[in-house]
Amino acid sequence: MKIDAHQHYWKLENHHTVWPTSDLTAIYHNFLPADLEAHLKQHSIDKTIVVQASPDLRENEFLLELAEQHDSIGGIVGWMDMSSDQFPEQFARLKNHPKFVGIRPMLQSMEDDRWILRPEVQKNIKILIENDFPLDLLIYPKHLPVVLELLERFPTLRAVIDHCAKPNIKEKQWDQWEVGMEKVSKFDSVMCKISGLVTEADHQAWELKDFKPYIEHVLNCFGANRIMFGSDWPVCLLAASYDEVIQVINENLVTEMSIKDKDLFFGGNAKQFYRI
Repeated sequence: MKIDAHQHYWKLENHHTVWPTSDLTAIYHNFLPADLEAHLKQHSIDKTIVVQASPDLRENEFLLELAEQHDSIGGIVGWMDMSSDQFPEQFARLKNHPKFVGIRPMLQSMEDDRWILRPEVQKNIKILIENDFPLDLLIYPKHLPVVLELLERFPTLRAVIDHCAKPNIKEKQWDQWEVGMEKVSKFDSVMCKISGLVTEADHQAWELKDFKPYIEHVLNCFGANRIMFGSDWPVCLLAASYDEVIQVINENLVTEMSIKDKDLFFGGNAKQFYRI
């Protein structure tokens, strides 16, 4: 099974949709399964993981409704306020849906970089661990030391780093990111999505070679059995088409992989991680 482990759908008319904003003209319109269908068919992708784009409980309902209507959606990674005392009840209800496969707090946009280490959040992280339920981590390199602290406290937490922790490829950011990713990768329960890199590069002038050192470092740190492919469509359209995202991956990673490792990267790892 070939899986795109990270993409989004949204409807601007949904009251809870606060992003994208109108200045992002390339993606400021509705994106729904029919818009992605041709790309999935062209690249022989069987299923996708649809990830929340809005920090609102109504986002879960919207995405789960789509998942019930479209077989191409293998699972959704939703949103809940993990600092809320209502989290246990909300989680207990949602986790029973067969296509609710993960939770993503939007750490990148929070004022408190250490939010995930707050006592009320950690209390709810324990619930995820007790249920062996995975967490997507949307972070920047500055958050990697915080994630390391989290993992040192909860070494069995199943987590995945979205978008390789968003290194600033345009400015060739490296040192802090390199060290942080290596340390986080020491925890066997953590995976990494090779996704979202084109939007961290120069949107108008990126080249295929810009991504190679970042992708190679992730592969060296996590190994072929702990990385996943994600297109980050339609956000990727700010800098690249779906085809170009595939080209970036093929040129900088896939050409050197064995058939077994390709199968893991393009589906096997995501299937195992999200239990789909």
